[in-house]
Parts: sequence; C-alpha cells; structure tokens
Amino acid sequence: MPTLFTKIINREIPSSILYEDSLCIAILDINPVNKGHALVISKEEYPTTLQCPDEVLSHLIGISKRFDKLMRENLKAEATNIIINNGPAAGQEIAHLHIHIIPRYEGDRKKMILNKERYNNNEMDEFTRLLSL
Repeated sequence: MPTLFTKIINREIPSSILYEDSLCIAILDINPVNKGHALVISKEEYPTTLQCPDEVLSHLIGISKRFDKLMRENLKAEATNIIINNGPAAGQEIAHLHIHIIPRYEGDRKKMILNKERYNNNEMDEFTRLLSL
C-alpha cells in the first residue's frame, strides 16, 4: 500500500511543492513546528536510512542544506533543525524516508525535549567499542 508521501508524489493528494527532481520532492509540512517547516522526501519508499542508497541519502542532505540557506535568507531564520526520525521508536510516523528542515528563531519557544542520561563506570568504553567504525 502506498504511503501518504507516495500519494503526494503521485499527485493523488494535494501539497505545497517547494522542489522536485528525479530523486526527491520537497513540500511544506501541513503541521509545522514553525511556519516554513519543510520536508525533503525520497521518491522511492525507503522506510529508513538503512534501506536508502548512500547516493540518494547524500542528495537528500544536499537539498536539505539548500533549504537551510533559503530559510536563513528569505525567512530570516537564525538557525534550523534538520531532523530524520529514523524508525517508529525515534518518532517516525510515516515509514517513508523524509528529512524535516525547521526554521528556528531566538525565543520561538519550540523545544526539543530529550531526557539526557549519563554513562556509568565503564559504559563509555563499552559503547565506544560497540560503535567504533
């Protein structure tokens, strides 16, 4: 069954298209964190970055960077959040790879709440071992 984003790509559902090429489409998020919140979406239905070819992911990041620049210039954003929710446990609601680019402003009162943890004893060494490339 096609995802919501595939239906947008196929023009079965209306959207505000900001950019499109052979690999991706960019639209305005209909429920923005801040006005101008954009989504860069792969045209193929890759559920997460793990299934996405490196070349495509690199392209999506490059397009996201262009939106970052545009938001700073045209929306006078002071910063941006560039976010990939990579799987349901990370908050991904649609199993179709997409990148959020959110314009941010000092005092916009939009907070990313992450409960930070601390490593115990030798845990940092163990995680370094487990995650070293």
